[in-house]
Amino acid sequence: MPTPPRQRRAARRAQSAGEPSAARPRKKPITVDRITDAALQVVATEGYEALTIRRVAAVLGTGPSSLYAHIVSKEDIDDLLIGRLCREIVLPEPDPASWRKQILDVYAQIRDQYLKYPGISRAALGVVPTNLSTLRVREGLLAILLRGGIEPKTAAWVLDALSLYVSAYALEQSLVLQRRRDPDQEWVLGREELIRRFTELPADTFPQTRRYAAELTSGTGHDRFEFTLGLIMDNLTQPQPTPASDAAE
Repeated sequence: MPTPPRQRRAARRAQSAGEPSAARPRKKPITVDRITDAALQVVATEGYEALTIRRVAAVLGTGPSSLYAHIVSKEDIDDLLIGRLCREIVLPEPDPASWRKQILDVYAQIRDQYLKYPGISRAALGVVPTNLSTLRVREGLLAILLRGGIEPKTAAWVLDALSLYVSAYALEQSLVLQRRRDPDQEWVLGREELIRRFTELPADTFPQTRRYAAELTSGTGHDRFEFTLGLIMDNLTQPQPTPASDAAE
């Protein structure tokens, strides 16, 4: 049945008065937090390799140009991502009696945040942090080392060494996990298979590998992670060699 003339006339008047018959939902404004959320979504579902400004814009239902009002480059997104993860890090009150454990605990938190998002630790490599949340964590780690009696320059340098190792460790773990999910990646082997292959190597060429195959493949969970951080920290109280650049001054 056709719409009565009076109803059609009322609809026209409502439209001419700026009163749409069906209100359209407004798009949410683009913000730094929404950009970070979208970037994390891309990494969580597709991996860090898929993260681009264009891909983040697509998740937000907009074009790349809309993002440039808030970010300058892909590196800005990297900084935002690491900053967001660092928000979750709980820092202890520095205690000189337990500074080693405190450092290990904080870096274990960082490791676990990285492992939630495949390959995201690449965002922390080769980038000078400017995000306040990232700097908060670095400040806390530095304070722990200094309270532990570590000389300031040594403390500053060891932060770089520890952060580099944690990022690389998390990246390796993410790559192995991703490749294990790929049926074509047959070279990702379990421990038993590795031991078998090592012990079958020619004895005259690989005597040590054959003999210590079990030791070379030992360690479960994060055993090697804790071992390496402990190895670095245990050496901090030893006299440190003077860098050649300092000796020449």
